[in-house]
Amino acid sequence: MTDGITALNSLELDPTPDIRLIACDMDGTLLDDEDAIHEDFWPLIEELHGRGVTFCPASGRQYYNLLQRFEPIADDLIFIAENGSFVVHKGEEISSDCLARDVARELTRAARALSASGADIGVVLCGKRSAYIERSDPAFFAEVDKYYQRLEVVDDLQAVEDEILKFAVFAFDSSERVSAPAFARFRATHQVVVSGQHWLDVMAPSVNKGAGIRHIQQSLGITPEQTMVFGDFLNDLEMMDQARYSFAMANAHPQLKARANFLAPGNTDNGVVRTIKAVLGIA
Repeated sequence: MTDGITALNSLELDPTPDIRLIACDMDGTLLDDEDAIHEDFWPLIEELHGRGVTFCPASGRQYYNLLQRFEPIADDLIFIAENGSFVVHKGEEISSDCLARDVARELTRAARALSASGADIGVVLCGKRSAYIERSDPAFFAEVDKYYQRLEVVDDLQAVEDEILKFAVFAFDSSERVSAPAFARFRATHQVVVSGQHWLDVMAPSVNKGAGIRHIQQSLGITPEQTMVFGDFLNDLEMMDQARYSFAMANAHPQLKARANFLAPGNTDNGVVRTIKAVLGIA
């Protein structure tokens, strides 16, 4: 292994792998702890496109947020947004999987009950056109504003008219301690994932980043053996299953490291760029 890459099982890196698709989480993975993309990423993307490799940001973030982050090269990318519930290329929807309206309302009621019990939480209703919040105090708004480019404050989430991709709950304490137990009953019928230290997401039952990658693979005729993925948290678990070259970051959750085939240097060490260069032999 080279440049800090470690095998997590019996697999070894091929000398010259035929990689055609690279999917990468954002927070804790491509982004450093200052929310920045390393300057070496941009020339690397040009090199990848010259080799016929498609790059895919795969995030719990809103599509419009991702679009803004990658605006100069957006038409060259395929976006997996909202944890896989919305896949977009050149402004055209490849796939989407929305929550039923009655489910979104039931989730809203559950969140209100949790808040009434004393939990310090806020809710984001993530639609195709925009994201929606009721709580808009500076502390909560500062957290939401990081991930949602299009954001509306509304009087009542129950009255929102939009196709709902995801229901997101932010806990100022721990999402694993506060939100996960409160929404555990929805796991039997929906995808409920802890997507960060403070965030929990509820989506349609078939939604995950791995499913989003599968849609892209099928669309482009790409196999898991030609796919490389990077992630750091529990909403990246299924993504690891769609690629032979699955990398958990050094800073990843232990469960993700157990699911991945390889370990990459951490997000603060430019691990994604360094690993891609090492595996593909890019100087």
